Order: sequence, then C-alpha cells, then structure tokens
Amino acid sequence: MHKILFVCLGNICRSPSAEAVFVAKAEAARLPVSADSAGTGDWHVGEAPYGPMQAAARLRDYDLSPLRARQFTAADFTSFDLIVAMDEANLHDIERLRPAGSDTPVVLMMSYAAEAGVKAVPDPYYTRDFDEALDLIEVAADGLIMRLKT
Repeated sequence: MHKILFVCLGNICRSPSAEAVFVAKAEAARLPVSADSAGTGDWHVGEAPYGPMQAAARLRDYDLSPLRARQFTAADFTSFDLIVAMDEANLHDIERLRPAGSDTPVVLMMSYAAEAGVKAVPDPYYTRDFDEALDLIEVAADGLIMRLKT
C-alpha cells in the first residue's frame, strides 16, 4: 500500500482537495493507498477545509467535510512513502524539516502533469479560483496514479 502525504500552506484548500481527489481516483483504479494532508503553517490546525473550497469540490463529488487541518512535522518523513507539495515554497519548507538520513521523496504535485504546463497549483485561498485548483489537482492525481501503477 502506498502512503502519500499532500502538503500546502494552511491545509484548508489545496492539500485536502488533493487528498480527497487522489483517494477517490485511487479507489476507482483499485489502487490500494493511504493518504493524508498537512500544511506547512499552523494557522488552521483543527479546522475543516475552507468553505468555498469544499463547495467547489462537492460539485465534483469530492467530500472534504470530514478532513481537519494539521501541520506538517518531521515525523511525516517516517510515516509516508511519498510527500507531494503543491508549490515550490511548500517544498522548500518541507525540506527544511527533513531529518538526517531520510530518503523519503518530496515532489511537486504538478510534476505528475507536465502536460499542464505549470509547476505549481496556485493557492485558491488567494486567487479565488477554486475550479482551476481542482482542475490541476485532478490531472496531477491521474498522473500520480499512473506512476504508482507502473
């Protein structure tokens, strides 16, 4: 079973969406996975995903309501096989916490969707474009699943 952690800034928009989308797509592909999400910041710990993000996800049949924000920790390098960052700033913040000797891969979400032509999933908390974030996450989740199946 693949254990994947999705990470963004506050864990209320992009990473919980990536978790829900990835799990739904993995189940449809009959790929056994365990997924979670976290944020590099601590502002929203314990909170549900952002309301407008939940609403946009619900329109695509993804339920974010059971998820709660948590902060990324160095222990996550041990708990997961793969850590997926939503943008380069998140990736840098994750790498700063890497314990000595850890070889857990940390990759950008959009590295699984090079054809999309973007390197990061823009933060819809600031851009207000929740559909764009979901579009990119769906394409990258498909790419990640294809990679895990090989």
